[in-house]
Amino acid sequence: MRRLHLFEIADQPWCPSAVRDGCVEYLQFMGDAGKIYAPIAPQLAAALRQSGDTLVVDLGSGAGGPWRSLLPALAQVGEHPRVRLTDRLPDRAAFDRIARDTAGVVTGDPRSVDAAAVPEDLRGVRTIFSALHHFRPDEVRAVLRDAVARRECIAAFEATRRDARAILLMGLTPFFVLFATPFVRPFRWSRLFWTYVLPAIPLVTIFDGVVSCLRVYTPDELRALTRDLCADDANDYTWEAGEIGSGPIPITFLVGKPAPRSTI
Repeated sequence: MRRLHLFEIADQPWCPSAVRDGCVEYLQFMGDAGKIYAPIAPQLAAALRQSGDTLVVDLGSGAGGPWRSLLPALAQVGEHPRVRLTDRLPDRAAFDRIARDTAGVVTGDPRSVDAAAVPEDLRGVRTIFSALHHFRPDEVRAVLRDAVARRECIAAFEATRRDARAILLMGLTPFFVLFATPFVRPFRWSRLFWTYVLPAIPLVTIFDGVVSCLRVYTPDELRALTRDLCADDANDYTWEAGEIGSGPIPITFLVGKPAPRSTI
């Protein structure tokens, strides 16, 4: 299935903010409840150990990323990082909520942070969850090149796949939205309106979910994107791409680690 870089409604400036927030908060709730990214804990722990970093710089964090469920999974494999959330359009209220929920282990950066031009003071293992598909190939290379230029480990994970099975499963999304909405926090009357009166949130969520499947990169495509980096930088890094998990839709990953500097 060929990759199609179609638009997602929630990304458009004309999408009502209440609908956009409702979609993002639903996805955040489902990710936390289902512990979707827990299987990648060993992979991320290995990157933390090799880098020696104790800080994770999370890019494109949206409403907070998977950290409520991922931190306990990392603790089970012996890693206890601090996490700094960033986004081009930071959701400060969501960042504050997860900071409270994690006793300050996860904090948010109030600045607008471009994943391809991360500020100099944000040093640590870079992570990207469910966001790499938003970038076109040249933009993905720019994100990777920025990490390489700073000799930072970078790890990207996508909890979907570009195939018929994933798209068919997305067809169940409206039913999940209808069921989950009363449990999503923080409570918003607008979320109830846009779900049960005018069902924009279920419809936008299924549309954007299908588009996400069509936009996501395969492991082979991710490997090809790393080969397009300049030769010296590419040779100085170890890149690994593949799939993790035994569920119906495995998690696609790309991890780049800088080679240790010689001490001679």
